[in-house]
Amino acid sequence: MEKLDLKKQLKHLYLPSAKEPVIVDVPAMKFLMVDGAIEAGMEPATSPSFAAAMQALYGAAYTLKFMSKKRVEHPVDFTVMALEGLWWVEDGEFDIRRKDNWRWRLLIMQPDHIGEAMFTEALEVLRKKKEGPNVENLRFEPFAEGRCVQIMHIGPYSEEPATVDRMRDYAQAAGYRFVNRHHEIYLGDPRRGDPAKLKTVLRHSITRS
Repeated sequence: MEKLDLKKQLKHLYLPSAKEPVIVDVPAMKFLMVDGAIEAGMEPATSPSFAAAMQALYGAAYTLKFMSKKRVEHPVDFTVMALEGLWWVEDGEFDIRRKDNWRWRLLIMQPDHIGEAMFTEALEVLRKKKEGPNVENLRFEPFAEGRCVQIMHIGPYSEEPATVDRMRDYAQAAGYRFVNRHHEIYLGDPRRGDPAKLKTVLRHSITRS
């Protein structure tokens, strides 16, 4: 059986250095995704809609992994990729220090051999398991992020603003400015282990100033 470890294949995108920001070109890739918004007065850790969406996304991702391994022709086992989040606001400027007006898109990247037919079948499997209500808003789409600045943030989420400021300064010094959405890739679980060692890839789309 073929085995894929996309984290290793895409190390420059999913395991960047924590020493300083870098500029990368992110190609089009396939993703499971779902959109939503943080309820007023809440944040991601306390939002019920965010928790439900995350559960549905992981359910679909692991169902696709199982289906891929069980294929009669060319079975493939692969490592389920990290949860990713895009964050933005509808009006005004995105402020990472304020969370209760954020909109979000949760994503999990998929290997090339996963297609629309497999995604549709995975949703049907989840519906039969009585998990249907949480999966109805899931989508399977390509996403091309383009040129970005990124860095590995090590530490609690509460310390991300200082790292984002470093990214912005680095981009500006290279002749770029931030555009579009703040992007986070979660390589650890804040509910487990030492928050000071938590790893999160921070990424932001940029364009020439």
